[in-house]
Amino acid sequence: MSKTARPQRQIDTLLHEAVALQQNGAHAEAEELYRDILAQRPKHFDAMQLLGALLLQSGRLDEGIALLKKAVSINGMQAPLHSNLAYAYNAQRRFSEGLASANRALALQPDFVDALNNRGNALAGLDRPGEALASFERALALQPGFAQAWNNRACVLRDLARPADALASCDQAIALQPAYADAWSNRANALSDLNRPNEAQSSYLRALELSPAFADAWNNLGLTLVDLKRHDEALQSYEHALAINPGLAEAHWNRALCLLQTGRFDEGWREYEWRWQRHRIQAAQRHFDAPLWLGQFPLQGKTILLHAEQGLGDTLQFCRYASLAAAAGAQVVFEVPAELKRLLAGLEGVTQWLDEGEPADQPLPPIDCHAPLLSLPLAFGTNLASIPAPTPYLHADEQDAQRWAERLKSHAGGNDAHHHARPLKVGLVWAGGHRAHVAELRKTDARRSIALDQLKPLFDVPGVQFYSLQKGPPAQQLSDAPDLAARIVDYTNELTDFADTAALVDNLDLVITVDTAVAHLAGAMGKPVWIMNRFDTCWRWLLERNDSPWYASARLFRQPALGDWASVIAAVREALVERASNQGIATPPDCAS
Repeated sequence: MSKTARPQRQIDTLLHEAVALQQNGAHAEAEELYRDILAQRPKHFDAMQLLGALLLQSGRLDEGIALLKKAVSINGMQAPLHSNLAYAYNAQRRFSEGLASANRALALQPDFVDALNNRGNALAGLDRPGEALASFERALALQPGFAQAWNNRACVLRDLARPADALASCDQAIALQPAYADAWSNRANALSDLNRPNEAQSSYLRALELSPAFADAWNNLGLTLVDLKRHDEALQSYEHALAINPGLAEAHWNRALCLLQTGRFDEGWREYEWRWQRHRIQAAQRHFDAPLWLGQFPLQGKTILLHAEQGLGDTLQFCRYASLAAAAGAQVVFEVPAELKRLLAGLEGVTQWLDEGEPADQPLPPIDCHAPLLSLPLAFGTNLASIPAPTPYLHADEQDAQRWAERLKSHAGGNDAHHHARPLKVGLVWAGGHRAHVAELRKTDARRSIALDQLKPLFDVPGVQFYSLQKGPPAQQLSDAPDLAARIVDYTNELTDFADTAALVDNLDLVITVDTAVAHLAGAMGKPVWIMNRFDTCWRWLLERNDSPWYASARLFRQPALGDWASVIAAVREALVERASNQGIATPPDCAS
């Protein structure tokens, strides 16, 4: 008896020692003792699960998961084990497994706050923010002093477009734990959503004071510096993030946008290739047997597949590169989204068209290489001076355009009976597509769009007939405002794709739009287009200029400060008054209606 009793007592002593070391942060020493115990007792449950938790703490997730799973196979009835596994899976972005483990923990112990917190993080990772919020709130009802749950709750409130509530939730976390760098950084994110960049900046700096190697905070600080029009400092901030974590795709991506925005195309296009490493885009990356073409070999005699990516506006802007590929001696196969197929059919240089999203088993024609559209500026070495801008490169169908010409003749009166000249025909778009499911895009959509009501100052300009080109849910604003609707002819229910829109645009004198696909359509058609642009402009419109090297017919009206649309609309109104008063002066007789 005595022979076996001693080692057991010794092992208990070693275990207590190891736990004390772990609690005091002496991880390497604690690990050594746990491993000693496991060398003598390979199935020692406590040593196994405690070492598993220790490995998770020190970021060795794979080893930790392996040990915890082994512990579960010995005794699967311990809720903390499953909760720790949930934490580890979440850290590896294996959110479905994280959710399953958290649920197992909660089945064993329904009021286990750690498991509720881990369940919330798994649900947030699976884009189920409403359920995640409920999980965090249940944890907080049980333990109001749980700072991590307040902080995590803030993240999902941002996803639910409730930035003011997110800010309050971060403040709760910080009240409980004043040196909580993560909560300071999330507080700054919420302030950024609320368009309060100066306050956001000071919260990021507080986070970085507490945790100088916090790469995400450096990255997000960069975005706020862009909101403050301090692009050089933003680039430094991204570089800080990348010095800490060279593989941080979000920081490479934001650096790319900043370089492109400031006209530094050579570096910018190279960095832009990091988009495929971003979690949000990764799934959309296409893989073919043929190599990706980034300009590394001549195209002469090759067949290249060009495929659309990202938004419709991007496709309209970058489809111009098809003719460059053809001029370089390639046969061009082009895959496009259905809404653009008819419009792009006339594009120069394309030998064969494919429909995007055709059955996956549809065989591709034989190709030698492929390129997503937004990699073509890199492949062709595009810089500010060499942007291919031959407009128009897109054209309306002649018969469709003729039909619209007849329709519009019936509106030849304008709103001013005494105005003898033909009224100026102006197309209007006031909102972009609302991509509510992606927080970063939702923020951009909110910043680039306006309400129809804000355009009121334009509607009393004499000698103008407005036509709506607004599609999607924001078009409903016309029906909600009969007084404005009386000033706008709305044929949009007859526009089923971009070829229809192009045929109507072909008959207009001018398009006034926020930064949407219609801006690119009008620009590509060589139609005068006035773009009402947000302060934190998309990179393609560059900085400080009111023209665009991408579109000769575009004129930019920029916000002088974040969210200031009133100044933009006042400037557009002034320009419109001038344009309308010149309208009748040089109208050739055959255009007069």
